[in-house]
Amino acid sequence: MKNGTLHSLVSLGFFAALLLACGPARGQDKPKSVIVEEIIARVNNSIITLSDYQKADSQLREEIQHECAGCAADKMEGQYRERMKDLLRDLIDQQLLVQRGKDEGANVEADVIKRLDEVRKSNNMTSMEELEKAVEGEGLSWEEYKTHIRDNLLTQSVIGKEMHGRIVIGEEDIKKFYEENQKEFIRPEQVVLAEIFLSTTGKTPEETSVILRKAEDYLNRLKKGEDFSEMARRYSEGSTAKDGGPLGTFERGQLSKQLEDATFSLSRGGLTDVIQTKTGFEILKVVDRYQAGLQPLESVRREIENQIYMKKMQPALREYLAQLREESYVTVKPGFTDSAAVAGASIIQEVEPTPDAPTKPGRKKLPKPKTGG
Repeated sequence: MKNGTLHSLVSLGFFAALLLACGPARGQDKPKSVIVEEIIARVNNSIITLSDYQKADSQLREEIQHECAGCAADKMEGQYRERMKDLLRDLIDQQLLVQRGKDEGANVEADVIKRLDEVRKSNNMTSMEELEKAVEGEGLSWEEYKTHIRDNLLTQSVIGKEMHGRIVIGEEDIKKFYEENQKEFIRPEQVVLAEIFLSTTGKTPEETSVILRKAEDYLNRLKKGEDFSEMARRYSEGSTAKDGGPLGTFERGQLSKQLEDATFSLSRGGLTDVIQTKTGFEILKVVDRYQAGLQPLESVRREIENQIYMKKMQPALREYLAQLREESYVTVKPGFTDSAAVAGASIIQEVEPTPDAPTKPGRKKLPKPKTGG
């Protein structure tokens, strides 16, 4: 099992499991409650536990080690300390977004199934049962794994819907960004490629001929207008299939001569013929291409739009999350900090779990405790 693939879909601990053990202890007359999971925050009717927080902390360290591979230890530790400040904030944000998605009736079940199937295919598994066993082999329950994916999809759904109406990118924004960042758009000749790959490893000559005919059929369908990304997801056997086949950006000299000759002669949107390699058959698409020198505005327009969008999205998202906090009941245990707490936020008192404590996410507006005199 490719651990990275599983971990990329299991995001930080977004929901909690509250385990209770209440009953008479041997040799005692009165029942005694036992705390088996410490609650550190409540978000409406949901909870965040200490184990959620610890899992998020471990995940953060892993992400920094991956992103800053080769960095000095003090640099990685500095990045960790800086991002650690917002760890609980991010867990609370996730709960707020998941609850809002459920409030709005967002249905992501079809996408959950699709995402699970993408993970199965990318790990070369023949059945969902095989994926389930691999997940459980990494210490997660199958239901927990699916809930993580579901919560991620709900979050993405809410963010996409809310940010679409809040972020407007005008033509003047694009032109200004281009003028102020022209050095960024001076580039060597490059092509941006995507692939559909069919493997012939271990195949007989007869089987290879069948695979070639499949590849030629796919190429004909593409030429008639079928969507390349969708066909890559459905038919490609490469590691990029789940994302629609993106290979990346290449300069001259970075590809084999066979692939360079086939791709650098094409315009944006062009398709190669079926190319036979040592391991299979490739169909490549030139998603974009850049001539050497300063790229014209139209060649980098989508890139500029994406950069402006990301720049505007963070403050817009924080504003939206602040609004959700104002409408919600969020409490945090002493000793833990929500870096985005609104004024007047409540503090959890030292309490033990009770049998009727909420254990599943569910948005329920609760009255805030009275403060002050």
